[in-house]
Amino acid sequence: MRNIAPAGSIYQAGTLSGNPLAMTAGLVTLRRLRDETIYRKLEERSARLCAGLAQAAADAGVKTTTNRVGSMWTSFFCEAPVTNWATANQSNRELYGKFFHAMLDEEVYLAPSQFEAGFVSTTHTDLIIDETIAAARRAFETMGTIRSQ
Repeated sequence: MRNIAPAGSIYQAGTLSGNPLAMTAGLVTLRRLRDETIYRKLEERSARLCAGLAQAAADAGVKTTTNRVGSMWTSFFCEAPVTNWATANQSNRELYGKFFHAMLDEEVYLAPSQFEAGFVSTTHTDLIIDETIAAARRAFETMGTIRSQ
């Protein structure tokens, strides 16, 4: 710590750096994450969400592939596996954009870029996962109407 300003030459700053409320929230979160059942629930819910989104897309005739690690996921609008930038770059950005806006109309906010990840958190209950999958089904139906015009 002697290297950090004001004693040292390294300056570190951030919007909430050292903010007592942010530090308390961080500590409470770390303490809560000691409960290993949280990780099992996150794994189960994110797997169910991704499977539901993939099925909704498939039922609508939309080709997607989903990459997921734990509670972090991204659905790409392409058929082939996505393993690097070259394969990710083959995804249909225009179709993702339509899906993004259709989901906004369903009051579900996803990452606005095809190349950003989504996250399932402890506040995402089974009911919210089910509602999100149902919203995706409606969004894909709406997109079918958009494509046919």
